[in-house]
Amino acid sequence: MERSKASFLLPVLVVGGLVLVLAGARRPETGGTEPGSGVRVGEALSGEREVGEVKGGTALGAGPGAEAISWMTIEQAAGKLKEVKRPVIIDLYTTWCGWCKQMDKKTYSNKQVADYLQEKFYTVKMDAETHATISWAGKTYNFSPQYRSNEFALYLTHGRLEFPTTIIIVPGEEPQAIPGYMEPKELELLVKYFGEGDYRTKSFDDYQKNFRASW
Repeated sequence: MERSKASFLLPVLVVGGLVLVLAGARRPETGGTEPGSGVRVGEALSGEREVGEVKGGTALGAGPGAEAISWMTIEQAAGKLKEVKRPVIIDLYTTWCGWCKQMDKKTYSNKQVADYLQEKFYTVKMDAETHATISWAGKTYNFSPQYRSNEFALYLTHGRLEFPTTIIIVPGEEPQAIPGYMEPKELELLVKYFGEGDYRTKSFDDYQKNFRASW
């Protein structure tokens, strides 16, 4: 099965009065959304996820470098935010998502990716279909039988569930959802825009024009 080359348009992102439009990441062929419903449609892939559930703040990894990222739960990230403010990145996945597995193998296992995320972000890995109760910003989220997903995943993606989806949460702002598989160089553009704090002073378009990928 070939990887889809379709582009996406990131919904309007307002961070400190700035508008971010991101294009060019590839959407996976598996795990689209039914327009207006938020219900998952598409081919469900079988097999176990190769980077496992988050337990005790670390990911049970498979593959070189996977263990370099110390994944945490969203509650652990919330606790860290009380100590030091920094952006949160969430890898939103499902166990049946083939491109989620590819992103684990090829992107999050990349040493440069892992080192940068560990330094600049609080890194969270979340199964969108978890039945666990999740607490965030004074609210509680549970599994929704109607959407077959956790309510927190619906909140993070504004009701548009696609996998994998990379979520960026800047302290004090609403989550920004970027759907689709990303290679290291594609993820680099996104995370450095937030990790270096350029989102405070530059539009994403201006930042992208002068950006040179190194991953």
